[in-house]
Amino acid sequence: MRMGNLKITLVPTLLLASSLTFASAQETNSVQPSAPPKPAQPVPQLVEKEMYVPAPGANPPGLDVLEIYFNLPGKHPLAVLTHGTSDDQMQRLHVTPWAQQAQAQWFARRGYVVLVVVRQGYGKSGGKQDGTHGGCGTRGGSFQEAGEASAADLAAVMRYEATLPEVDATTIVSAGVSTGGFAQIALSANPPPGVKAAISFAGGRGGDGHEHNCDLGGVIGAFASFGKSAHKHGDLPMLWIYSQNDHWFTPAMAQKFEEAYTKNGATTQFVMAPPDGDDGHHLYGHVAVWSDTVEAFLKAHNLLPLGDTVLPAPQAPNVPMPAGLEAKDEDTWKRFLLAAPYKALVRDESGKLWFGAAGFDQNLAEESAKDRCKKAGGNSCEVIARTSGVR
Repeated sequence: MRMGNLKITLVPTLLLASSLTFASAQETNSVQPSAPPKPAQPVPQLVEKEMYVPAPGANPPGLDVLEIYFNLPGKHPLAVLTHGTSDDQMQRLHVTPWAQQAQAQWFARRGYVVLVVVRQGYGKSGGKQDGTHGGCGTRGGSFQEAGEASAADLAAVMRYEATLPEVDATTIVSAGVSTGGFAQIALSANPPPGVKAAISFAGGRGGDGHEHNCDLGGVIGAFASFGKSAHKHGDLPMLWIYSQNDHWFTPAMAQKFEEAYTKNGATTQFVMAPPDGDDGHHLYGHVAVWSDTVEAFLKAHNLLPLGDTVLPAPQAPNVPMPAGLEAKDEDTWKRFLLAAPYKALVRDESGKLWFGAAGFDQNLAEESAKDRCKKAGGNSCEVIARTSGVR
């Protein structure tokens, strides 16, 4: 069924994890010896580890990749996630895969081994940034070449991770935001083996955050080219999610992207979500808003490895609060313990708390937390806790 013109409204809802009901054995009149108790089943543990993955053009150390999964028995399908591109070059150099910890855990709780990929030239990853291959501000090249460079990084990680004992590389879902979403469009043009679906959150290139694009025609042309090739390669199932108040890729732009992609027969499931915060371009960061829509898409394509079961969210470790904190601070302390590294917890002179998390390094995490404290009027903003093992 062609879905090129399907429009769905996304409504924020709460996700309830499914529960299991056990039937009790019926009693009999005869006296039976009691059976030995069954050994307790081990509780699945969440594994989170950062690594470097080789890729063509990514000079040492390679691509910075975060792997997150629950250590369930056997092999599990793969979900590959990737980031967008800031208009600030310094922020591009400070990209960390830990910034997508929440999104990665969403997929991991549904049975995936998840890899968050920092593409070439961003953060700690070696090589040249994909934007240097073409697009605004470059000499030569095109948006299509920039998208292909992004997709090549994702494909390289998929090939490498297929060798891991916990990964079933015959089933792969790929997802990304902004330029990372555009990478999904490029990936659909010639999907690597095993890729069963792709999800683009606010996908595009060339936006400036003020509802303007430096070369809208060029971006639309890239969407058209990718769509034509995608149709030739069998139309990879795709979910596109945009927001009504996206200031980088407005609804009008998003609709032109879809029209260009589908005009030669390619298909998408296109979602225009309600306004989200001050800028709907950041909807990807609000997991609860898109959870039901993504889950329904995966279920429709038989891509929920655990069916309707959702593994429990990680629980904070039992670590005592720092001296001086009170009972009212317990929730903030637990959220800090669960937050991604690098992180820092700051207290002001009145006892109020702020924390910064998923920082590129410890110094930046502490600066972020202190800045939040100072902007809220704090004068004495003291770091009282930081990433474990980091001084």
